[in-house]
Amino acid sequence: MRLARDNSSCRGLVAGLLLLAPLFAGCVYRMNIQQGNYLEGRTVDQLQVGMTRSQVRYLLGTPMVPDAFDKDRWDYLYYFKRGRLRKAEERHLIVYFKEDKVARFQRDNVPNAAPAAPDQGPSPAKFPIL
Repeated sequence: MRLARDNSSCRGLVAGLLLLAPLFAGCVYRMNIQQGNYLEGRTVDQLQVGMTRSQVRYLLGTPMVPDAFDKDRWDYLYYFKRGRLRKAEERHLIVYFKEDKVARFQRDNVPNAAPAAPDQGPSPAKFPIL
C-alpha cells in the first residue's frame, strides 16, 4: 500500500513538471546574429559606374560571395537577426564589372538613410546641476 502511494505522488510530480515545461521554454535568450558585409545606404550611394575593382573593394570591402563562374559579378550580402521573434533583416548588393570597371549595380533592400541611433535615455539637460 505504501509503495502505491509513493508511486502516485511521483507520477503527480512528473505530470506537474511536464505541464510547466512549455512555460520555461519561452524564456530562452537568443543572441543577435549578424553575418556578411554591413551595407549602409550612404556608403552604397558613393558607388559609381566607372569605378575600378580596387575602389569598390576600398568602399565596400571584400565581397562575401565571390562568384566562381562569373568573375565580373560581386555579391555583397548582409543578414541581421535580432533576438528570436523579429524577422531577419537582409540586404543584397550586386556589382557588375566590364573591363575591370563598374558597369552597373543592383541594390536590394539597402536603405537610403543611415540607421537611427538607439535611444540613449534622457538627455543630460533633464538632470539638475549639483
